[in-house]
Amino acid sequence: QVQLVESGGGLVQPGGSLRLSCVASGTIASFYAMGWYRQAPGKQRELVAQKTNDGTTNYADSVKGRFTISRDNAKNTVYLQMSSLKSEDTAVFYCNARLRTYYGFSDYWGQGTQVTVSS
Repeated sequence: QVQLVESGGGLVQPGGSLRLSCVASGTIASFYAMGWYRQAPGKQRELVAQKTNDGTTNYADSVKGRFTISRDNAKNTVYLQMSSLKSEDTAVFYCNARLRTYYGFSDYWGQGTQVTVSS
């Protein structure tokens, strides 16, 4: 069982920056992928950024050039550096760990951290 604990959310003005952190209970170097998802009120959860253990990185089109995902395997931590934040980035952000299993993949989720972009 993998436990994920996010931190770093909060209230920020448009154009500002925040860094989210997610500490995993397991050894993330063995995970297939670590990523960040978000869910805004009334909307479905969506992928924001994901980094696989072979270094492949994927970003949602809406955050390309503004957000950066990184992993520190020694600290079992994944980060999401967010800059040039917009009001439409307001959402609960969830850390995700994806592990390869015999049958496919298993996903684990953190409890979520609120990011509010408002003046």
